[in-house]
Amino acid sequence: MDFSVLRNLISRYCAGEEYWVDSRTIYIGHKEPPPGTEAYILQRYPDNRIVSSKYTLWNFIPKNLFEQFRRIANFYFLLIFLVQLIIDTPTSPVTSGLPLFFVITVTAIKQGYEDWLRHKADCSINECPADVVQQGAVVRTESHKIRVGDVVMVREDETFPCDLILLSSSRDDGTCYVTTASLDGESSHKTYYAVPDTMAFISEQEVDSLHATIECEQPQSDLYKFVGRINIYKDQEEPIARPLGAENLLLRGATLKNTEHIYGVSIYTGMDTKMALNYQSKSQKRSAVEKSMNAFLIVYLCMLISKAVINTALKYTWQWSSDHDEPWYNHRTEIDRERHVVIRAFTDFLAFMVLFNYIIPVSMYVTVEMQKFLGSYFIAWDTDMYDEDLGEGAQVNTSDLNEELGQVEYVFTDKTGTLTENCMEFIECCVDGHIYIPHAICNGQILSAASSIDMIDSSPGGYRRDHEDLFFRALCLCHTVQVKEEETVMGIKMGIHQCRPTSFYISSSPDEVALVEGMKRLGYTYLRLKDGHMEILNKDDEIERFELLHVLNFDPVRRRMSVIVKSSAGDYLLFCKGADSSILPRVVSGKVEQVRARVEQNAVEGLRTLCVAYRSLSSVEYEEACHQLSDAKLALQDREQRLAQAYDIIERDFTLLGATAVEDRLQEKAADTIESLHKAGIKVWVLTGDKMETAAATCYASKLFRRSTQILELTKKRTEEQSLHEVLFDLKRTVLRERSVLGLSVECQDYGLIIDGATLSAVLKPGPESLGSGNYRDIFLEICRNCSAVLCCRMAPLQKAQIVKLIKASKEHPITLAIGDGANDVSMILEAHVGIGIMGKEGRQAARNSDYAIPKFKHLKKILLVHGHFYYIRIAELVQYFFYKNVCFIFPQFLYQFFCGFSQQPLYDTAYLTLYNISFTSLPILIYSLIEKHVSIETLKRDPSLYRDVAKNSLLRWPVFLYWTCLGLFDASIFFFGAYFLFDNTTFTSKGQMFGNWTFGTLIFTVLVFTVTLKLALDTHHWTWINHFVIWGSLLFYVIFSLLWGGIIWPFLNYQRMYYVFMQMLSSGPAWLGIILLITLSLLPDVLKKVLCRTVCPTATERAQRVRADGVSAGSLSPGPGPVPGGADERDMLFPAGTCGDRECGGRARVATDVEKQPQGRRAELTRVSSHLSGSSDKWRSTDSGHSHLRVMEPLPLCRSEPFPQKLLLGQLADEGRADLCIRSPYKLRLSGAGFVYCTPGPETSV
Repeated sequence: MDFSVLRNLISRYCAGEEYWVDSRTIYIGHKEPPPGTEAYILQRYPDNRIVSSKYTLWNFIPKNLFEQFRRIANFYFLLIFLVQLIIDTPTSPVTSGLPLFFVITVTAIKQGYEDWLRHKADCSINECPADVVQQGAVVRTESHKIRVGDVVMVREDETFPCDLILLSSSRDDGTCYVTTASLDGESSHKTYYAVPDTMAFISEQEVDSLHATIECEQPQSDLYKFVGRINIYKDQEEPIARPLGAENLLLRGATLKNTEHIYGVSIYTGMDTKMALNYQSKSQKRSAVEKSMNAFLIVYLCMLISKAVINTALKYTWQWSSDHDEPWYNHRTEIDRERHVVIRAFTDFLAFMVLFNYIIPVSMYVTVEMQKFLGSYFIAWDTDMYDEDLGEGAQVNTSDLNEELGQVEYVFTDKTGTLTENCMEFIECCVDGHIYIPHAICNGQILSAASSIDMIDSSPGGYRRDHEDLFFRALCLCHTVQVKEEETVMGIKMGIHQCRPTSFYISSSPDEVALVEGMKRLGYTYLRLKDGHMEILNKDDEIERFELLHVLNFDPVRRRMSVIVKSSAGDYLLFCKGADSSILPRVVSGKVEQVRARVEQNAVEGLRTLCVAYRSLSSVEYEEACHQLSDAKLALQDREQRLAQAYDIIERDFTLLGATAVEDRLQEKAADTIESLHKAGIKVWVLTGDKMETAAATCYASKLFRRSTQILELTKKRTEEQSLHEVLFDLKRTVLRERSVLGLSVECQDYGLIIDGATLSAVLKPGPESLGSGNYRDIFLEICRNCSAVLCCRMAPLQKAQIVKLIKASKEHPITLAIGDGANDVSMILEAHVGIGIMGKEGRQAARNSDYAIPKFKHLKKILLVHGHFYYIRIAELVQYFFYKNVCFIFPQFLYQFFCGFSQQPLYDTAYLTLYNISFTSLPILIYSLIEKHVSIETLKRDPSLYRDVAKNSLLRWPVFLYWTCLGLFDASIFFFGAYFLFDNTTFTSKGQMFGNWTFGTLIFTVLVFTVTLKLALDTHHWTWINHFVIWGSLLFYVIFSLLWGGIIWPFLNYQRMYYVFMQMLSSGPAWLGIILLITLSLLPDVLKKVLCRTVCPTATERAQRVRADGVSAGSLSPGPGPVPGGADERDMLFPAGTCGDRECGGRARVATDVEKQPQGRRAELTRVSSHLSGSSDKWRSTDSGHSHLRVMEPLPLCRSEPFPQKLLLGQLADEGRADLCIRSPYKLRLSGAGFVYCTPGPETSV
């Protein structure tokens, strides 16, 4: 049940706000408004203290204990401990209380230390100095003393202490520059604006004289939304109302840059600031391993209850005879005789529960927590995932999902900034169908190298020249780019102007920077925004000034932005740029078809396109637009909706000018990463808001789609031609018919699905009555399951989350992972089982809200295929091992009851019961779960298919769990009955003394400790000095402890039943022999099982282990496909279109071979390769399959524009300098993703 609403109401009532409203009124400088204007209502607001800590000194113990005992296992052991205190039980309360106390204490210390660090950080923030204007002077105070309404002064490079409305700045235009890197990761300088009526206040006295109030919305977490207005009182006149928006709000945590100082009024303080509201914890995610662990725990709890019930029933069956009920040596008291049999039976049941309760591993939870917490550092410390450009490595925001990285079945990825670099390069622009390419034109003049391209004329005239100028001016004016000027020797126009300042463009949008820089190369340079005027340098070297009147900001719904400017001639112009789908329907004139054709062609090539249009406004139309915008901006309620309506009215009746094309390059190794994920059995879906053509081109470049992939379209265009019902069933029949025809013996056709946002909305709606609700959804899922890759384009952020949720809820319940870099990806990151954020150029919203953050998409390969694989193997072994060793521990106690008349006699000493899980067996499995590597990192990266071995929680399935449990029962039976038959012959010590029951129990416990520890040693593949230290050190510690525990008379013990027991056992030769034999017999079945399985039906992982153990040469020729020789650092060979000049091979033989033609235009490099020959033969030893491994040695450059040659210089083949080589010729080379070369047979030919 969610009590958040009730909690908010209580907190508001306790704060004195009985009448809660949706807005707040702030009195600047705490000055009352003039009489008769409005009522003065004093409101209470929190102070500026930041509290991120969870506990205080007074509530730490009760609050922490309450949270820990909410965990079922801890609460269960607390009940057991209380039972031991209340009734007479066979074991001391210490045996349950001490382990429970250890677990609770360790967890409390860890959480207390973390909270102490938070307290320390809070104090350092709250005690930071701040400047407040009071009575016309600046007063130095501490940050936490700032109140709502205070006027605060902030200097350059200082951090804003609270959320402020900018009143004035040291700059003449009333602006200031701010970086919000600590909030959203954007390092670029953002411009904020003061209210025009207050921007002239430059001194403390002037600011202190301000008489005004601010009405604004209540605090909310969105960093980019703010609605308010300021009412300024002057003499007895009516107050002047000005709108306030996000461009006026300076957020706590942001830093002032390139501005000497600013004055602002605090409106949100302390925990009401947007920064604090964004630090709220995310919903808790649970891993599949944790769910399996809880299920296994329930099984063992049922086993515990069953054992207690069986022993209780057998005890009373045994005592049915009077001789057994009251033997001569153990008469019952009168109180026992008078107690009712039901009460006695219940008491005995509880006593057996206490005796057998150690089958529930209480220390497993704390060990798992420590393993996850410590193991997460290996991701942060991984130098392979460190990015030099960012200066950052991978980050772990939650350690609870480490093992889930090894179980991913679906990856949902964004495109822009995730698969691509989000580093835009201006490629071309199109004006009325004519193409302009920056690299081929400079300042309006055609370069000699560009004569074959359709270019702008050097002296165009008339209509075309006017449109050309308007287009270039539109791109120089329609943006939010900032200019930072520095003196350099380079000119504003490279090679033409000298000794002028060079403009550096900064913007939160890389697209805008690319467009402005592209215009600069085409002859139109944006200079700056000064005094409300935008200045541009045209290609005639003249500065043009335009007054910036209004900016209609971009939003993802409109998918466009506009500016209204006034030229020096007095003309009002509206320039607009945006997606073709949002611009073209609003165009009434222009060469639409020519521009549309070029846009579609560029989209097919994978370029990002924008359309540019304009509209000339009359004075009347401008005044009407101003009135609509002013009314919408002053509204406190529904401001966004009213602005959207105003924008919709203003942005229409355009004249189309042209379009632009910007290239977003594919990230490094993005294609290799996707290919590796496919080999690992992971399905990759791309969810993007881009056009279908652009996204599809990126999918082909990243190898999500291959040339052989048959594309299935489920788009709005197709559903307009056919009904959605028909399209869905046609696609279903296509994929299912192909599968039924080909069967399982032949490779099935590779399908790829493309769906757009509009069609997805229709699919997710309930179907017709004839189909029943949800049938479209099931059909869609069936189609997707039979496709190797899916592209979802034109997706809204909410639709991305709906797609992830749809797959999560399917009948297979697969583990999903979402990865993205922008704020629009946060919803799907939070929805997926595992969310990964890219530290990209669109801010850090995704990284902040994710479970893990990585610098680049290529790092996804290692974090899944290596770290995820290792984490799952380790924690699966940890969980199964804990249950196994506890079965081995407690089952002999259960068997012992059959030989002691079910008298609840303990088999082990109290010290052994207490320390078994805490000291004797806990450290080896913890270290194993941190550093075990069953195969090498290079093998996992080279062979992604090994990921399939651990997929679908394979190591924690019920058959595996039952095997471990049966193995524990078998080993426990060996311990008990082996020792029993050894004692059956009345074993004596060297002095003729007989062994007693404590020696019997100690013998079993010794065999137990050594067996479970050596079992872990046999399972260890990666040995380090740490493994040796903890494994052999744990065994040594047990021996030393037993010698000390039984060899010294401890004064704090009332009785010492273990005195000299361990030494007496070790003094017996038969005991030594029995221990060795029982350990061997216990370990033998598991060893035999592993040997048989590895021989008869080895897994891919076991085959990899065998190859590693046998030391097979990586360079030897193999009869079939295999890993690329040379390890994971060697890249797959690519033979794209291009050529290389004839190069000398250092005196070695050169071999020219026929190579299959590759698609034109691919960027890559030809590599010089050398074969790895097995043995020292002078011949190239080939196999029947014709596969030869070639190792990448040296890259050779290729020219992109030249035709693909029929002959390529393939490589150097030599054996210790000999030129007498034989190869098969002619043969063709084909390239596989794993890096093999497949050769067709041919006769041997001497070279």
